[in-house]
Amino acid sequence: MFLFFIILLICCCSQKKSVAYSSSVSSVGAARISKNDTIRIANDSLHYEIVIIEPGFEAWLTTQKPRNYYSLIYLENHNIRFVSQWNNRVAQPYSFDSNVYEMRIDYFSSIHYGYEVNYLLYHYFMFFQSRYKQQL
Repeated sequence: MFLFFIILLICCCSQKKSVAYSSSVSSVGAARISKNDTIRIANDSLHYEIVIIEPGFEAWLTTQKPRNYYSLIYLENHNIRFVSQWNNRVAQPYSFDSNVYEMRIDYFSSIHYGYEVNYLLYHYFMFFQSRYKQQL
């Protein structure tokens, strides 16, 4: 049975959405919150947020290559490809399990999301492929 997961990514909007968790924003403008297998990243200046709700993801992430191991360009190029494949599968619910590919990811190559967003998104895709035996 598949575990419930949601990715809400890069909600580019005119106003920042309110969220259930309160946090302080660091000097670089991003906040990372972990609570009950939930990772949230937000950036006030770009008006985006990522919410990853996936049991085991945070523990798995700690076993991976450290931040700055991959270049930003490497992560962006992989994320563009992964997001494209993901969104194609979301659009084909009769061909791909809609319980696995639940919602579209809005990720635009023209927007600079920064290293942290790209790092976590890339690693989520790697985790997803491993856990659900999928190849994006």
